[in-house]
Amino acid sequence: MPYVVTESCIRCKYMDCVEVCPVDCFYVGENMLVIHPDECIDCGVCEPECPAEAILPDSDPKAEAFLQLNRDFSTQWPNITRKGTPPADADEWKGVANKLKEHFSSNPG
Repeated sequence: MPYVVTESCIRCKYMDCVEVCPVDCFYVGENMLVIHPDECIDCGVCEPECPAEAILPDSDPKAEAFLQLNRDFSTQWPNITRKGTPPADADEWKGVANKLKEHFSSNPG
């Protein structure tokens, strides 16, 4: 049961989760992070660290739609092992719903 980053991360990208991941399974896009599902060891330490509550276990029905997105982009984006600086307007995007269609960027970070 890997963990999955959902659309709540889009334009927030706080990256607190990266700091605690023991296996460095996060990958960075222009405005979102993803988890490589084959590298995630299901430890769950990242989930409570996310201020945007964007990380869910893949068993959560809300995560199902994002599992393939995480799988696809974790093979295209660079690996991230240290917390970076979140976007200046991250707090403004926290809690905004339905960001995927209009705000997701497929560009690497």
